[in-house]
Amino acid sequence: MNDVIQLLNSHRSYREYKEDPIEQEKLDTIIQSAMSAANWIHGQQVTVIDVQDKKRKAKLAELVGNQPYVDQAPVFFVFCLDFYRAKLAADKNGEGIGVTNSVESLLTGATDVGIAMGNAIAAAESMGLGTVPIGGIRKKPEEVISLLKLPEYVFPISGLVIGHPSVKADKKPRLPQEAIHQKETYDHGQRKYIDQFDEIYSQFVLEQTNGQRSSQWSSNITTFYADRYKGYSENVVPALKKQGFTFEK
Repeated sequence: MNDVIQLLNSHRSYREYKEDPIEQEKLDTIIQSAMSAANWIHGQQVTVIDVQDKKRKAKLAELVGNQPYVDQAPVFFVFCLDFYRAKLAADKNGEGIGVTNSVESLLTGATDVGIAMGNAIAAAESMGLGTVPIGGIRKKPEEVISLLKLPEYVFPISGLVIGHPSVKADKKPRLPQEAIHQKETYDHGQRKYIDQFDEIYSQFVLEQTNGQRSSQWSSNITTFYADRYKGYSENVVPALKKQGFTFEK
């Protein structure tokens, strides 16, 4: 196993950080790694807002659902899908942008963000830094858009906390590889993998809480998608439309 694979396989999320600053050279390297990621049609539909101002970071910690590590860590990146530059390119060439009237823009932009963020996380971890992605950036998107002064056709997809971890985090278990790596056609027999993983995950939680609590992966997922996700979905669509994404087709 080479160093890159070992790094990727040892990923974990950190939620406790020191206040120690991060050298600008390291931040530049992380951003360059994100910019080097594969992207659709070389459109480079990603912008990263680097937030270090204490007041702005504290406000973002509140907006994402009162997650204190957003404020605690020295740097918070906000990864945005960005078709504003594409709009300017279209204006320059006397054309309309078109794609922002389609859900295709969301698939393209969110995919590009995910690939770029993966690169950023790997780069940060290779330098001994810790990270944790923050999907809560979409809980109150209109307020985030205003705070960061995002123009039309730009939308925040995920935050990324970056800092020096103050405690070691344990690596969460994953579904069996057979559930994810399917050959030739989709394997509809996923229930057996879920049953198997529920036992593994339950034991993990028991160990993490010294036997004080237990939960299954399937029940956690069910609870979130039954109700908690509404805090995102009810606000995301109106905010997208205000940013110029009209979904006409």
